Amino acid sequence: MHDLNPTDVNKETDVTVDTRDDAKTTATSTTKAETTTKADAKAASKARRGKLFADLAPLIGLAVLAIAFVLVGTSSGTNMGYAVETLINQSVIIIIIATGAIFIFAMGSFDISLGASTLVAAMVAGLVHNATGSLWLMLGAAILTAVATSLISATLAAVFNLPVFVTTVAMLSVLGAVAAALVQTTGGAQIRIDRAFSREYDTLAVKLIVAAVFLALCVFLFNYTRLGRVEKLVGGNPMTAKLTGVSMKLTAIAAFGIAGLGVGLGAFLTVLRTPTLTVTSASDIGMNILVAMVFGGMVISGGPRSRIYAAIIGGISMALLNQTMSIMLQGMAGGAGIAQMVRAVLFLAVVWLAASGFRTKVLPR
Repeated sequence: MHDLNPTDVNKETDVTVDTRDDAKTTATSTTKAETTTKADAKAASKARRGKLFADLAPLIGLAVLAIAFVLVGTSSGTNMGYAVETLINQSVIIIIIATGAIFIFAMGSFDISLGASTLVAAMVAGLVHNATGSLWLMLGAAILTAVATSLISATLAAVFNLPVFVTTVAMLSVLGAVAAALVQTTGGAQIRIDRAFSREYDTLAVKLIVAAVFLALCVFLFNYTRLGRVEKLVGGNPMTAKLTGVSMKLTAIAAFGIAGLGVGLGAFLTVLRTPTLTVTSASDIGMNILVAMVFGGMVISGGPRSRIYAAIIGGISMALLNQTMSIMLQGMAGGAGIAQMVRAVLFLAVVWLAASGFRTKVLPR
């Protein structure tokens, strides 16, 4: 029987200790990996819940406002047929212009000259109708004027390499001066078209046909063509868009062209709805469009979370809110101010909810 060498014993002990250490290290690594995986899964689940909430919140809000409108209207004895017609008249122009503007907002850009552009296009359309008496020439003049003003903003931004927002601020002042000059051409303080003519075409059928055709075009372009995908890519990550060969200038020009088409159609309907135009006409359209898109769930920063239906939901929601507040505050002193404060509070609440729905470390997919 041979005695064991102490050196051999020490070696065997070292091997055993090393094996145990390796096992402990492996177990620790496995535990950490499992913990990280669970944390990632929890964060991803939270992100999905936030996205679902952000997607459903505008629809829930629309349903709540619709129920409130019906309850308040019926309890106060309001003529609901007339109230619904007023609701459509209030919302259709905002929906059309906002739907076209979504192509700009999807890029992460911002246009505050939409109201002024609508006014100028409506004035030119009114002057053309007074000179020719033609409905189609009036429509063509409104569209051409609006598209031209929109393309000027995009072209200036492209040529001088300026942010689009800056050029739209400049265009706001320019268009205001143009509107004042157009009014002066009539020798008075307003541009007026024949009221009998406007009443003939200021019908729900005309409004709905114009809106349906334009909305169908925008939905197709935004959801099913390369243009829509590029718009959202530019808004989500401009650098990636550049590296993939996207022309930022052409993309901006295309977005502003579509927005100009929406402004032209909105201006055409504005002339029919309000045959007497002054420099203050359509002054609140720009802000109403922004509020409507936010109410509809549009992410102002643009990107892949942009939705074309935001303008439709938001426009109807805003009209429902306005009508409900008008019925509730009818005859009340300071009712208009109270309605403005309510809209402001709801606007801030919607923005906060939309932002909180995506406060997560996981990138949106």
